Amino acid sequence: MTRYYDDVEMGDDMEPEELVATDAAVEEFCEVWGNPGAGRFTDNEAAKSEGLQGAIVPGILSMAYMARFVTRWAGGGSLKKLDVVFRQMVFHEIPLRLVGVITDKNELDGENQVECDIYLETADGDRLVGGKATAVLPSKH
Repeated sequence: MTRYYDDVEMGDDMEPEELVATDAAVEEFCEVWGNPGAGRFTDNEAAKSEGLQGAIVPGILSMAYMARFVTRWAGGGSLKKLDVVFRQMVFHEIPLRLVGVITDKNELDGENQVECDIYLETADGDRLVGGKATAVLPSKH
């Protein structure tokens, strides 16, 4: 579905997306990323030896989830900018939710830009990663 700039208003919530960063998904990501093998991202014991509760999701994978969230929401649009702040560790195999809200709209440099605050949070609403994104959406006109 194409999302149009004309149909988006400041204060609109983005449709939430639920996910679980599974052990298998993190291992596959680490293989593609070029960081295979046991470590704090893929092995609970290695992570515990570093003082963590268990294996953690790499920050760049959390960013990828957030980028995908905005891109899916944008429909026929695109992600122009993503800036994130890592507040807490993201652990494997827990229910997560991506949420967002539209904070601004601008027509700049011939583009219909939509600013949004986005968060990767636990199912209980504990915000683990926060960010700001800019999407460019097509116009109906």
